[in-house]
Amino acid sequence: MIVRQATPADAPAIAEITNQIIRDTLITFTTVEKTTDQICAEIADKGPQMQVAEREGVLLGYIALAPFRAGPGYAQTRELTIYLTTQARGQGVGRALMQAIETQARADDIHVLVAGISGANPKAIAFHQALGFQETARMPQVGRKAGQWLDLVLMQKILCANRTADADSVGQPG
Repeated sequence: MIVRQATPADAPAIAEITNQIIRDTLITFTTVEKTTDQICAEIADKGPQMQVAEREGVLLGYIALAPFRAGPGYAQTRELTIYLTTQARGQGVGRALMQAIETQARADDIHVLVAGISGANPKAIAFHQALGFQETARMPQVGRKAGQWLDLVLMQKILCANRTADADSVGQPG
């Protein structure tokens, strides 16, 4: 298996993975499928903060980081999305993608990763817990899909726990 930065050539496979999850699961609350052009734009925008896993030329899944919230105070926090093909789940693909994106996030001076997970996806919650994420909030019934109210579980992982100061506080009175 190879984990590498996503390229525009990956857009059709990423769209296929994403749209199957949108159509057939409660993993995401969205019901609007993505086009290949939209995926190409995301790949161009995210650069190394979008990684794919492939085996023998077949895309198994992807992971991407996006700003958590607007504003400079959140500049070192990213929200992640990780989607795998059905066949790739439980095969170590997710762990490999998470390792790659955490390495990239640290290189990009990202301090915290946030995951917003559907309460209807307990395997994803367990997966993130096993990789050091902690549940920080559970928001009951904030999503709706397929006629069901869905909980949103927020989890986070602090990447640089020993950081004692940031650029905003240097030289500022206490």
